[in-house]
Amino acid sequence: MTNVKQVLVVDDDQDIRELLAEYLTKNSFDVITAEDGIEMNQKLKVSMPDLIILDIMLPGDDGFTLCQRIRQTSDVPIIMLTANSDEMDRVLGLEIGADDYIAKPFSPRELLARIKALLRRTQFVAKHAQEIQDKEKARYLCFANWKLDTQQHVLLDTDNTVFPLTGADYQLLMLFLESGEKPISRDQICQSLHGRDAFANERGIDVHLSRLRHFLGDDAKAPSMIKTVRGKGYLFIAPIHTEN
Repeated sequence: MTNVKQVLVVDDDQDIRELLAEYLTKNSFDVITAEDGIEMNQKLKVSMPDLIILDIMLPGDDGFTLCQRIRQTSDVPIIMLTANSDEMDRVLGLEIGADDYIAKPFSPRELLARIKALLRRTQFVAKHAQEIQDKEKARYLCFANWKLDTQQHVLLDTDNTVFPLTGADYQLLMLFLESGEKPISRDQICQSLHGRDAFANERGIDVHLSRLRHFLGDDAKAPSMIKTVRGKGYLFIAPIHTEN
């Protein structure tokens, strides 16, 4: 396999680290592991992996804290592992920037499918950005009080303050900006964010939409950007123009 993808597994359970290292290696991934946030930071100083599997319950800084810290400098795909069946843990993980989650005990096969879906989406985003550059399209998509930089994958406000986006946030926003005057269905959102191998759920899509609306300052009850269209999905209603 060419262009082998590297996965970092962060979990204090040695059995889980060894299980995932063996299973993912057999499926043509390069796997490195860490037992806590300290070791994770050491590994990240050497190189940034293509994807991180991050346990929530860790000694020292927990997975939520580590996820927030990673998101300050990187949009690397993150899958959270949780031993808690409480939906709030999973929702919180998505809200702070995780791309997906899976509950313990989990099927390695299901986790592999999620990994492949996230990496596929990441490749799509990178390819899309390159196509924009190759075709010499406008770098900035402007709407409301925002300006999306399609090369750097960040948002700028009217003061040109930079706001980094996660891969999922960028992909969802681009889906709306490219939709024209057509509503986007929940199935389209699921397909765009997770791919066919995803095990999507209704709550996860709601979290992604809610997080993007909150980030943009759009009130779902009186929307100026993302409007809910009953029976059809969601429509981006803010005027859009481009800048080079």
